[in-house]
Amino acid sequence: MRASVSRDVAIELGQASLAGSLTVPEKARGLVIFAHGSGSGRHSPRNRAVAKRLNTAAQGTLLLDLLTPSEEAVDRRTAQLRFDIPLLTERVRAAVDWAGRRPEIAALPIGLFGASTGGAAALAAAAHAPTVRALVLRGGRPDLAGGGLAKVTAPTLMIVGGEDPVVLVLNRQACAQMTTECRVHVIPGATHLFEEPGALEEVSRLAAEWFTQYLPEREETTTRDPH
Repeated sequence: MRASVSRDVAIELGQASLAGSLTVPEKARGLVIFAHGSGSGRHSPRNRAVAKRLNTAAQGTLLLDLLTPSEEAVDRRTAQLRFDIPLLTERVRAAVDWAGRRPEIAALPIGLFGASTGGAAALAAAAHAPTVRALVLRGGRPDLAGGGLAKVTAPTLMIVGGEDPVVLVLNRQACAQMTTECRVHVIPGATHLFEEPGALEEVSRLAAEWFTQYLPEREETTTRDPH
C-alpha cells in the first residue's frame, strides 16, 4: 500500500450486491474480512470496535453486509437467512475472491474474523480458500460449518465467553476435529455478546495478536544481488 484507504465498496455476486466498508492503513500487513453473525452487518458496533483495534495493529479490514437490504428485510421477519450457512459461506468466499482481484489490496495475506453464525461461514469458506491464512472466531458456531472443519489449514483462534457454556462446548468439540493449529481462549465472566466491561477489549487484543502472528508481511518482489 502506498497510502491509506478508507471507503465504501460494493461486491457484485450474481443478482446480489453486497455493501462493505474497507479500511486499509498505510503499510498494512494483511486484510481481515469480517463475517458478521446473526442479524448483524457492517455497522455492528462490536465488530467495528474490533476492526478499529486491528487497524491500529497495521491490519486492513473489510466489514461486509452478507445479506442484501431486501434479504435483511426478510430475515428480520423470519430469522432464517442468518442460519443459511451455505449462502453466507458463498458470500464470504466472494469477498475473498474480490480482495484478490483488487490491485491495491491483492498482495495482502487474508484473514477471516467470524462472529456467531458468521464463524461457521468463515470456517466453511476457509476450507475451500487456501488464500485464507488465519481465522479468529468470536462466540462462533463452528458446529454449523459442516464437514469442512478438517479441511481448514489456517491457524484458528476461537474466543468464547466463560458464561456462554453451550457455545464453549461446541467450540471445544470443533477445535478437537481440526487438523490445523486451533486454540480455544475463554474470557472469564463474559457472555455471548461480550458486553461485560473489558470483554470486547480483550477480544480485540487477542484478535490483533493472532493476526499479527499469522498474517506475515507480503513478500517483496525485488531481486536481491547474490553478491
